[in-house]
Amino acid sequence: MTSVSQSQPPLAAEQPVQEQSPAATQEQLEGLVAKPGTETDLRHAIEQAFSYRGDITVLTTDGRKIEGYIFDRLAESPSLQQCYLRLMQPNGQDRVRLAYSDIAELHFTGRDAAAGKSFQTWIKKYNEKKAAGEKNIRLEPEPL
Repeated sequence: MTSVSQSQPPLAAEQPVQEQSPAATQEQLEGLVAKPGTETDLRHAIEQAFSYRGDITVLTTDGRKIEGYIFDRLAESPSLQQCYLRLMQPNGQDRVRLAYSDIAELHFTGRDAAAGKSFQTWIKKYNEKKAAGEKNIRLEPEPL
């Protein structure tokens, strides 16, 4: 059983919360266009799109334009024809399955719903309010 030692001094309320430097800086993808030239580039762009929290517009090799949120993908196959991604279209009803080999471009068109809402951003706002002398600081989440 672990006990808490009473000999440790309590944390001073006046000390600012320390910011943690993120291990990897999250890329700002909103508005970017990925035109992959190689299979490796395509796989990388699709992984970025899968991690993105906004809609993507896919231009296919046959000229179609498909918009939606990538909610699933199968990326482990060595063949691009066997790999696919699945998009939920903006109407929320339709789902589209698209082979990696059919993708010509990826456009990060939708707003990233989680951009700027990291823990580091929260810490920065907290420290700014504390430095301004505010008491009982509450940071409320922004509406999505």
